[in-house]
Amino acid sequence: MESNGIVGITMGDPAGVGPEVICKALASRRIGDYSKILVIGDPEILERANKLLDTRLRFGAAFSSLAGDEVAVVETRSELPDAIVPGRISAAGGDAAYRCIVRAVELCIDGAMDVMVTAPLNKAALHCAGHHFDGHTGLLTSLTRAKQSFMLLTSEKLSTVHVTTHLSMREATERITRDRVLATIRAGAGHLKQMGMPHPRIAVAGLNPHCGEGGIFGREDIEQISPAVAAARDEGLEVHGPIPGDTVFYRAVHGEFDLVVSQYHDQGHAPAKLLAFDTTVNVSLGLPIRRTSVDHGTAFDIAWSGKADHGNMLCAIDYARRWAKNSAEPTATGDT
Repeated sequence: MESNGIVGITMGDPAGVGPEVICKALASRRIGDYSKILVIGDPEILERANKLLDTRLRFGAAFSSLAGDEVAVVETRSELPDAIVPGRISAAGGDAAYRCIVRAVELCIDGAMDVMVTAPLNKAALHCAGHHFDGHTGLLTSLTRAKQSFMLLTSEKLSTVHVTTHLSMREATERITRDRVLATIRAGAGHLKQMGMPHPRIAVAGLNPHCGEGGIFGREDIEQISPAVAAARDEGLEVHGPIPGDTVFYRAVHGEFDLVVSQYHDQGHAPAKLLAFDTTVNVSLGLPIRRTSVDHGTAFDIAWSGKADHGNMLCAIDYARRWAKNSAEPTATGDT
């Protein structure tokens, strides 16, 4: 995938904090030149947030001649903005968020945009609109027709990639197979290499207490996870585990590992959010496109009050820019 350095930001659910954190982030000094930024969403909603926050942004239509201080907007207007009530779940909000993602995927695949950054959507609103996905990752996997995808949470303190995400514990356990664990290890290692880490040190968390204690507490660690770790080592990767989940993150945070492979959603999310709630970035791996995201929800309780913090959006944009830059480097190892 050839890099053009253009970062596109999807608006998310317009009833949530997405429009606000986008405007605040774009108005910050860290963004600088707007020439490599696109926003995908409803121009009227974005302008409404702009006025609420007094961020004094100037918006213009994308792919036309814009002044250097204008933000290019790819319009995805639908049944908005009259159908949107701030802080309320609605089919209109879910469909608006869906349309933004669809358009952003098209732009990435067409090469008009290099990395997409997603503001939060609401899963209930998405379902109300008839789009039955478990969130961004499932939706992006479907739209890009990818065989599989993986969720990476990354910050300066901890990076963890998940074998399973939005599943019940029963379903997650069934999906933790040798092949899935091995594929997750490969995806995480490949991405870290692309981001400039030639020899990442990877720890694989166990599923059961004490990694099953020799089979007393379950055999998944013995029969599925350990064989995946062995296969990854045979491929030349520096992989350790399985390591009990109650110690592996401590060891990673203290510098022993660069990446932890988490077996299920909360195993990885709990330490990531405890350590870096405001700076953790959600990264999708395994897709034919590049995507980063904030690691927070629509925050309907404070939406359109001007209180939303844009720090996580800035982190997601910064990571997207680094990804684009590293992808353009001749030493990059390729897309994951």
